[in-house]
Order: sequence, then C-alpha cells, then structure tokens
Amino acid sequence: MDVKLDPSRDDLPLLANTGHILVKHYVLDLDVDFKSQIIEGSIVLFFEPGNRFKKQSSSIEETCQSESNEACKFRMPEPCHNPVTHTSTFSSKMGYDGFSVCGKGVKDTSGKDGNHDNWEQASGISSSKYCCDTGNHGSEDFLLVLDCCDLSVLKVEEVDVAAVPGIEKFARSPTLTVVSEELRNQIIRELVTLPADRWREQLDYYARCSQAPGCGELLFDTDTWSLQIRKTGTQAATDFPHAIRIRYRTKPQGRSVTWTSDQSGRPCVYTMGSPINNRALFPCQEPPVAMSTWQATVRAAASFVVLMSGENSAKPTQLHEGCSSWHYYVTMPMPASTFTIAVGSWAEMKPETCLSNDLATERSLSSSEADFRYVGVCGHMEYPCRFQNASATTQEIIPHRVFAPVCLKGACQETLLRLIPPCLSAAHSVLGTHPFSRLDVLIVPANFPSLGMASPHIIFLSQSTLTGMSHLCGTRLCHEIAHAWFGLAIGARDWTEEWLSEGFATHLEDVFWARAQQLAPREAQEQQELRACLRWRRLQDEVRNSPEEMQVLRPNKEETGCVSDSGSSVIKHGLNPEKAFMQVHYLKGYFLLRFLAKRLGDDTYFSFLRKFVHTFHGQLILSQDFLQMLLENIPEEKRLELSVENIFRDWLESSGIPQPLQRERGAAAACGLARRVSAEVAKWIRVNRRPRKRKRRETEEVFEKLLPDQLVWLLECLLEQKTLKPRTLQSLERTYHLPEQDAEVRHRWCELVVKHRYTKAYKDVERFLQEDQSF
Repeated sequence: MDVKLDPSRDDLPLLANTGHILVKHYVLDLDVDFKSQIIEGSIVLFFEPGNRFKKQSSSIEETCQSESNEACKFRMPEPCHNPVTHTSTFSSKMGYDGFSVCGKGVKDTSGKDGNHDNWEQASGISSSKYCCDTGNHGSEDFLLVLDCCDLSVLKVEEVDVAAVPGIEKFARSPTLTVVSEELRNQIIRELVTLPADRWREQLDYYARCSQAPGCGELLFDTDTWSLQIRKTGTQAATDFPHAIRIRYRTKPQGRSVTWTSDQSGRPCVYTMGSPINNRALFPCQEPPVAMSTWQATVRAAASFVVLMSGENSAKPTQLHEGCSSWHYYVTMPMPASTFTIAVGSWAEMKPETCLSNDLATERSLSSSEADFRYVGVCGHMEYPCRFQNASATTQEIIPHRVFAPVCLKGACQETLLRLIPPCLSAAHSVLGTHPFSRLDVLIVPANFPSLGMASPHIIFLSQSTLTGMSHLCGTRLCHEIAHAWFGLAIGARDWTEEWLSEGFATHLEDVFWARAQQLAPREAQEQQELRACLRWRRLQDEVRNSPEEMQVLRPNKEETGCVSDSGSSVIKHGLNPEKAFMQVHYLKGYFLLRFLAKRLGDDTYFSFLRKFVHTFHGQLILSQDFLQMLLENIPEEKRLELSVENIFRDWLESSGIPQPLQRERGAAAACGLARRVSAEVAKWIRVNRRPRKRKRRETEEVFEKLLPDQLVWLLECLLEQKTLKPRTLQSLERTYHLPEQDAEVRHRWCELVVKHRYTKAYKDVERFLQEDQSF
C-alpha cells in the first residue's frame, strides 16, 4: 500500500515509518510561555527497531511527501564536541543553555514557517526538498520519519546514554567495553524491555538518560507533514541511534493546541482534540500501532496549574520565584494521539468524603508493585496493568479531582463534583476494573468545540454541561468515562473505524447513567427507548444532509488496518471540516450495538462485554475482532442470519440507514415517555391555532412536566411546524422555563426563536452563541 497524497483531497497522512522503527518512550521537557504563546523545549525519543526491517533486506520503494523530486541533499554538520558530564551535575530543569550548540544562529528569529534557513546557518545542511527512501537499499542511509506539523525544529542530536552513571548494568555483553553506537543501542534495548515490576526503575533511567549529553548532531529536514532524520553512514534501523533528542518550539498558530482565555478572563492553553492530533505539539509517531509510554516535565509561571495525561496527581515544585515545575508519567503504552495537556489558572475541587487523591494514588501504586502478577494473564504487551491488580479490580470509585475557572467553581461543586462517584461506580458495575488509576475533570474554555473529550486520566468537559439540571452533565460524563475502556484501553487499529470508540461510548452512556440514577429496570428501559427515538431522528437527518461516502463506518473495507511496508498510511476524510460536525459514527455504531444487545439479551451481552474488555484491554482492535468474539459467544439459536460478513455489509460498509435498523424502527411501538411527548405536541398545536380572542367556555390546556429529553423532542417536533405565533412561543418559554434548561434544550429553543423571528428571545440566542460554542 503506497501512500500517495492528493492535495485536493481531505485525507490525513500518517507518515511515520513505524514498520521500521518504533518509539517506546517519550521524555518531554517543556516551558510554557503565555506572552509569546509558544511551548519550547526538548523531547527525547527511545526507539526499538521494528521487526519488518532487516539490515540487508530490500523493500518496496516509497516516496516521502515532498514538494520536489530532487535527490536528498544533506551536508554534514560541523563537529560538535560535548564533554561527558556526571549525571549528578545535570540540571533538573534541563535548561537549554546546558546543551552544546554547533555553529551560530540556531535560535529561530526569522518568524518564517519551517526551520531550514536556521538549520543551514547552524550546521550547513541544505534545505532543499528531497525525495528519500525510508528503508535500506544498499548504500542509502536509513531515514527516520516522524509525524510533525507547525513546529520549528531547532536541533536533533544523538543522546550519549552510556554517560549516565550506573547505566553499565544494562550493557549485558562483556565484549562491549568501548563506548560505541552498538553499546548505546544495547543499553536502550535492555532499558525498554525491563519487566513491568521494575517500572519505577525504568522511569528513573529514562529521566537520567534524557538529561545525558549529546554525542553528535543528526541531519534533519521537514516538510508539511513530517520531520525526517538521518545519520550519515547508518544504513539500517537496527543501527540507527536508539535515543535521540529534538529541540523545538511550537508556533502560536499550531493546530494541536489552543491559546485562549478562560471564563474568568485568565490566559490558558490546552490540546483541543485537533484532527492532526499532537504532531503540532511534539514530533511523534502518530499511527496507533506506535504504542508508547511517556513522562513530561512542564514549567510555567507559578500562578498556573499544569494538568496532563498522567498516572500521578502531580504537585508543583518551585524552581525559583514565580516559576513552578510539574512532572507526570504514564506506564501503560498508548498512541501518542492520546497525550493531553492543559495549563491555566484553574481552581481545584475534591470530594469531601474521599481519601486524599495522593494517598489513594500511592496506595494504588504500591499495591501495583505488590500483587499485580496474581490475577490472571493479559494479552497485551507487558506493563503494570490494573486488571492484574487484585485491589484495583474491586475499586468502584477511583480518586478524582475537578478543575475549573474560578467563576465556575460553584457550578462544579453543585452539579459535576457530586455526579462523578455514582457515574464511576455505575461504569465499574457494568464493565469491571477501571483501566486508569485516577481521574481529573477539567471545565475547558467556552471555545472548546465539543461537549467533552477523554484522554488517559483526564476528561475535558464543556461549560455547557453545567447548566440546567444534572441530566446533560451526567450523560456526557458517562460518555467520556466509557472512553476509558473503549477508545483508550481498547483502541481502533485503523482510525477510520471510529465507531469502535464512539459507538460504544454512546451505547454505554445510557446504561451507565441509568445505573448512576439507580432507576428501576422499567424506568431505565423507558429512558433508554426515548433516547433511542431521539437518536433515530438525528440519524435520519444526518443521512439526508451528509455526503454518502462519509456515512460509511468501515470505508477501507478489506483494506482496513493495512499500511505500507514502512507503516505509513492515510486516514480517509481525516481533514474534512464537515467531519467534526457529523455524528454518523456515534449513531450507527450505537444502533448496531443496541441491535446486538437486543438479539442476545442484556444480561448475556454485558457479560460478554466484560469478557471482551478483559481479553482485549491494552490492545488495538479491528471490527472483526469484536464481532468474531461476539458471535462465538452467541448460542446457535440466537444467531439466525448473523455473521461477520452480513454485519459488514448491512451496517459497516454501506451508506444510509442499515436495513435491519429500518425494519426494527418501523415495527417499534413508541414508549410511554415518547407517547406523552406526542400528546403535548398536539396540545401546543391546538394552542397555536386558537384565535387571540377565545370563547369563554374554552378550557385552558394543562401541560405536563417533561424530562429534558422529552423537552428536546417536543421542541424538535414544534420546529417542524410552519408557523408558531409569538404568543405561543412566549407561553412555551414560560411553561418550561426554557432559558434555564440545559444546553440541549436551549439549542432547540434558539432554533425556534430564529426560525420564527421571535425578537423578545434574541437575548437567549446571543447568550447561547457566546456560552455554548460546543454546539
């Protein structure tokens, strides 16, 4: 599979050559500067050569994305002499002045896109665009390709890990007594393969190695989507330096992070779930198969709080007056796209009755070391897994904290903070062991483009979830909690199969929320059927108003999961701006899972789901992995015409409404909650038809109190009416106190206001546009 990019298309390229070499661990060391809106620092990457690449083999020629077909033009940098320094003298800040810089003019002051001019000044490397082979073809140098965009790369160097005191214990071969590339690579090979019960030691040596001196600059160049690095004379991935340091800075307009102000007017920056993921935050391997761990040290002004995807509840360390440092780490390998950071003046809230997060986290970590080996065997690569931790498996509510702008602290304490324990407990009752040891929830700025986003150990929620009653906040919180299992602990091997994340989270949010509310089975069924009715309306609307090719859940069909020999690929429609507003993967995925759960029965289905989670956590999957295991667990009499091929055909590889869903919805009787909405709609239509002067004997309509989902449906039905009189709209507003309802209800109310030009409520539209930008 060759990766050929067409600039006129909307596909997202993943160019990292993960088939040749894999990043196993990242160490980030960063400074956040709000004045310049730049994050600057270094990242050290620890590699393990991929098993697809053999030193003397020849592979299919591949072309790196470039702007011309010129041959590679690299010139050797000037010699760089770095004294070997004892690690005890390394700065804990890893300040940039401590690194030896060759030549002059390395600091990027040009303000231009790219860094080629600066690199030419620094080391004489030509900035000519080139077309290079990433593999080995006889005399060609091996080329490392990383996904990178909107970054100014200042310097790339090999790290002299052999200079770290005590590191010699990882040099297993007695014949390697002279410091060499082979010795350094052997040390890293031993370090990245340490057993899970030595994770603390491993993190410590990663940190020490990241602070080791450089031992020679590497040649590099960039294009629109990638950073390419080579070492002259190194022809195979196995011989390429296994630890390199990249000094770089982000750009204010970089698409991976957003610089803005929070609701209290204070500056903040956060990763916003960009379509290009994190490649504008740090150079990385974006393909999901590049499962890695990471640790990061981030410095910012002392008034700021740094939150991140990390297993530890970090506390600030004061470096000097006005500056603090925060350190986070992750020991569960995950794709680099799941890394998240947020820096701002957040207020912290904790549940009063909970153990301190620090104490609970420390207990979790110590028990991880003590007994994680004794609870079964997992199918993933080795790491300190909570599914093997006897104490973690029974932990219904993990330690959690809430962060928000100061002005929203009261709303969070009133609504969000009290919802987290029952939602976490409900999730545990359905799926079992929480994959992550703790949880931070952050209320992000108003410009956040969705209602929520889940990352390892941290959830972003829109401020829109805090208004009205607890329903919208609870359902969205449950949705993001579900992603801990589906989307994070279990990820899609091919990102075009987005339904494996969003379909599961949408289906599970209803189940979690019903349990969190402690609803009786009948009541839970009614609530879930009402939400199914709402989603059915939305799916029909989406299919009518979206391109057919973007309605397919498995667009690559039999090529799903396939990549080139180097590991590069493209994500179909990954850059299409319409995709951010589409819900087809959520909705069709949800209805498929609901269909399967009905076929098996809830008890059988959710029992299977727990088994599936235990089997596949910590791994990447394709649709067939789930479907094949499911069908193997269905009794023969319940399978009927179900097969992987039929499900692919009817649900995943076709546009429009799946035929089984059309038949099911056509035969479904409306639930009680839905019938009550229909009755209320009829009342409002009668009210709207009445003349201003009514007959004296005419009785007043009595309207029932409606749940938030019922209100949404009511307003959607009334939107279908050609005309609603101003007095009808005024009565609607007063009857249901619409400006005080949650954002889902107010969204429909604002549509009614705009459609019928109800000027008295334009203030509600203005408020919605300012405060609810996630819609």
